[in-house]
Amino acid sequence: TTWTKGFKCTGVEGEDVVQLLKEAIDRRDDIEVEVMAIVNDTTGTMVSCALQNKECRVGLIIGTGTNACYMETLENVELYNNDDFTDVSQVIVNTELGAFGENRVLNFARTDWDKAVDENSTEPGKQIFEKMVSGMYLGEIVRHILVELSEKGVLFDGISSEELRTTKSFKTAYISAIESDEKDDYLYTRQVLAEMNLRHATDTDFDIVKLICSRISTRAAHLVAAAVSTILNKMQRPYTTVAVDGSVYKHHPHFHHLLEKKTHELVKPAFKFDIKLSEDGSGRGAALVAAVATKQEIQRKISTGHGMNVQPVNRKNSRMELRQFLKTYEDTF
Repeated sequence: TTWTKGFKCTGVEGEDVVQLLKEAIDRRDDIEVEVMAIVNDTTGTMVSCALQNKECRVGLIIGTGTNACYMETLENVELYNNDDFTDVSQVIVNTELGAFGENRVLNFARTDWDKAVDENSTEPGKQIFEKMVSGMYLGEIVRHILVELSEKGVLFDGISSEELRTTKSFKTAYISAIESDEKDDYLYTRQVLAEMNLRHATDTDFDIVKLICSRISTRAAHLVAAAVSTILNKMQRPYTTVAVDGSVYKHHPHFHHLLEKKTHELVKPAFKFDIKLSEDGSGRGAALVAAVATKQEIQRKISTGHGMNVQPVNRKNSRMELRQFLKTYEDTF
């Protein structure tokens, strides 16, 4: 319905993206692909982890953007209406938590730097939560702080650089690098500031920059922990595994610890949990969902007397492999 995170492509909003993909594939006339499912990356992350861990009920993305999904009992999902699956007792709910705050409920926690990042984004007023925690924006928040402190003479002896004043020049990866430095060690901090043409920075500047990066990433981890703990408290399960994927979670040296520690503080003691990395979760999870969707389609066609019509053309070997694959992981689903 709308684009987020700076993406924009005409003729897509309000359209069926699966149908658009099918038409694009047909125009190529050199590949044969059947679209079995459209899968949100949080769903893929959760499903992928659930293959090995049957207690996985939450999928979380902390990367360029942020989002989460979770398993919900059907009786709590008022909008669910699908006569094809009458025996369903649970469904996966995509929370789109990155959009939290668009109704101004996060204004009490937003700084002038957050507002500046939002105002200079492609969608001002949208994805407010995401703009406070995700990889596309964390570096830009730090950059705004550094520019202001430099202009006030607090940093870099008041001497800034064109690089630092350039929008989106301070990458979120720089935060991960800077926070990888040990105490009283400035190896990566020095390199990052050199990239920003701030070679005149002193040890005091290094310490301040490290502190700013730490505060911004810690705040992000604590905000995500608030979201995760809210979901876990709502689910009220004795034990739940939370599957996580995304560049910020994987590459920031302290994000996992910060997220886990704060979530433990916010979740009710009766509800235990683990937070686990689901490597390439969205990709593998999408493959698993496609396999399950294929199995359901085969069963539906057979039950209606049209079973032979669903076999892919020129896929004799893949039929056997698919059935074996589904048989192997049948218990998981």
